[in-house]
Amino acid sequence: MNRRQFLITTGLFSASSLVALGSHGWISRTPAAKVNPKRLIVIFLRGGVDGLNVVVPYREPAYYQARPKISIPQPGEKGGVLDLDGQFGLHPALAPLMPLWQQRSLAFIHNCGSPDPTRSHFEAQHYMEIGIPGATTTQDGWMNRLLAVMSERNPIQAVNIGGTTPQILSGSIPVASLGKGRNPMRRLPTDRPKVGAAFDRLYSGNDPLSQAYREGKIARAELMKNLAAEMEMANNGAPLPKGFSLDTQRLGRLMARDPKIQMAFFALGGWDTHVNQGATKGNLARKLQHLGNGLVALQKGLGSVYKQTTILVISEFGRTVRENGNRGTDHGHGNVMWVLGGAIRGSQVYGKWSGLEKSQLYQGRDLAVTTDFRDAIASVLDKQMGLTQQQIGTVFPKYTPQQKIPLV
Repeated sequence: MNRRQFLITTGLFSASSLVALGSHGWISRTPAAKVNPKRLIVIFLRGGVDGLNVVVPYREPAYYQARPKISIPQPGEKGGVLDLDGQFGLHPALAPLMPLWQQRSLAFIHNCGSPDPTRSHFEAQHYMEIGIPGATTTQDGWMNRLLAVMSERNPIQAVNIGGTTPQILSGSIPVASLGKGRNPMRRLPTDRPKVGAAFDRLYSGNDPLSQAYREGKIARAELMKNLAAEMEMANNGAPLPKGFSLDTQRLGRLMARDPKIQMAFFALGGWDTHVNQGATKGNLARKLQHLGNGLVALQKGLGSVYKQTTILVISEFGRTVRENGNRGTDHGHGNVMWVLGGAIRGSQVYGKWSGLEKSQLYQGRDLAVTTDFRDAIASVLDKQMGLTQQQIGTVFPKYTPQQKIPLV
């Protein structure tokens, strides 16, 4: 194992940060810039979540005809959807989110997704993370390009929750990582004084690898300092929630404490529901409950910072309209994007609804995509993050927004 690979596997910093420095230089060489108060958090549901059972078109008879076993009942019925606007309803497992809907800080965009027709998880996730559907050679992610546009050269401007830097954050700008679960402060080999001192001597030069080591060390030290302060808060003696809620509440508090953390990314798996998806209860419902509780914990952790934060929940594609023989759904096309935040024009389901009759479906089987996912994100980058059209063009190259969605 070479020195580069060892630094990656120890978790001190990500593979992308090792190629990040080059001509970009060390942070202390760049004058401090005014911190942009706007925040962006992206949560990627890997596996293709079934958007039709998240935001349910309960007025469509075709929905119930296509899903005799896994449909969610209409409002007022046992286990029925939570009415949103008289046409769509929210899965009852997401009841904790209803106060945000009523406070107009939660919205959805239906018929949203990538125009690329692939039903491959790997390809669809790759295209959505690089922001260029169909591209096979591009490796940098759109969130890293966004960092390059906004970069203030601080080591914790963007935080990835997890041990491996995802495609969406890969690129020329370094990204800090924070561990998941109950022990995010677990010690690394380099935390031991003798080992750390040896590494400091080894990477004391001006070469890119040494600069990357020092930047990664500072990023980790700053994150751990903030995290330690957050974990010492009394919280009235109550334990923190488990799982996703634990991670989101921790992130929210870190972002509330430190304005230098402007962006964050989560990836959650388990949304590929081919078998025994369930309806009001079951496999999907349990995951949605954890997701909803985690989003509420994130909003509470952010506190007053939530007013200046936008949270996007995305997935690579939706599921087939018709259930399969295993009481599940297969890989589809159009889906629903979730948008939360204090500045969001919520309490609305955006997007051009295409309908579920067979003649209205994509390839006769899937919800169509009538809103490109980049249009939705570009609207947030424009109105919330304050980017110019030229800067948005850098984030999403070779793409001209097709519609403006008044999310903010």
